[in-house]
Amino acid sequence: MFETPAYAAADATAPLAPTTIQRRPPGPSEVLIDILYCGVCHSDLHQVRDEWGGAMFPMVPGHEIVGRIAQVGSAVTAFSVGDAVGVGCFVDSCRTCPQCRAGEEQFCDEGMTATYNAMARDGSGPTYGGYSTRITVDTAYVLRIPDALPLDAAAPLLCAGITTYSPLRHFGVAPGDEVAVVGLGGLGHMAVKFAVAMGARVTVLSSSESKRADALALGAHAFAATRDKGTFKALAKSFDFIVDSVSAEHDYNAYLSLLRVDGTMILLGIPEVPAPVAAGALIMQRRRLAGSLIGGIRETQEMLEFCAEHGIVSDIERIGIADIETAYARMRKGDVRYRFVIDIETLRR
Repeated sequence: MFETPAYAAADATAPLAPTTIQRRPPGPSEVLIDILYCGVCHSDLHQVRDEWGGAMFPMVPGHEIVGRIAQVGSAVTAFSVGDAVGVGCFVDSCRTCPQCRAGEEQFCDEGMTATYNAMARDGSGPTYGGYSTRITVDTAYVLRIPDALPLDAAAPLLCAGITTYSPLRHFGVAPGDEVAVVGLGGLGHMAVKFAVAMGARVTVLSSSESKRADALALGAHAFAATRDKGTFKALAKSFDFIVDSVSAEHDYNAYLSLLRVDGTMILLGIPEVPAPVAAGALIMQRRRLAGSLIGGIRETQEMLEFCAEHGIVSDIERIGIADIETAYARMRKGDVRYRFVIDIETLRR
């Protein structure tokens, strides 16, 4: 076993602090990865503070992991020592259900094994994430990072990136489509980049007028402030797709009114309070209200190649591991443009 420096929360009220965890040597189909960067997802904060329930402590968060392979198992042929690789939101699944066989492991019938805050399928104990210096993962759940992508800014693609790419692909966004992106945070800014690269005309809908300049700089063709109630009247029946990345409570019906006939609104955020939906908002224009959850390994690799082809990465702020509690506080206030990424070298030091 490898003694591995990490940062962990001892309980839901404790700040993250240095600790040591054990990482196993790679088995025949596994690789040992030296972690270089780990993105900071808002779900890290939710889980560390047990805001969703089911937290297991001590908890080492982090599921936007990028690094280089340090060791390979005896049966590994697809990867070599030194390869740039990534690990996203899950590290295992049942591998036999229809979803796993179709390459959509995120919908595994038995539940995917999360990169952290889950129990390993082999019974060895809890999984620990990327706020650590190394991780051992089966190659079936390892992504290859294209050479064209900077490793630090590629890290958030493994959650924020695939979370927004997958629904745009699945629901068939095409050149010329009118796409609205609700919310311009870690998810929303990636949705803008992907939709623009797919040829759509993109409008950002935000409650904050201060996001206008950023939206346009990211490639959006238009911006509308949703605090102005006239916005909903002016944009009624304007969009083919709405990508809703907001986790705060908001009125789904108001946004559904912005869809054309046969339009689709895709939910990516999970507000704490369930939102009522009026049947008429869907029935009268044959609209769809849908949801989407990250993506499988096959689609995540496809997304990374798409990013390399189109020059897409996340806009990041790089931080040291000791700054993680400050980063969490800023995330609560929405004060990040648009994703924190931990330089894991600061943990090694």
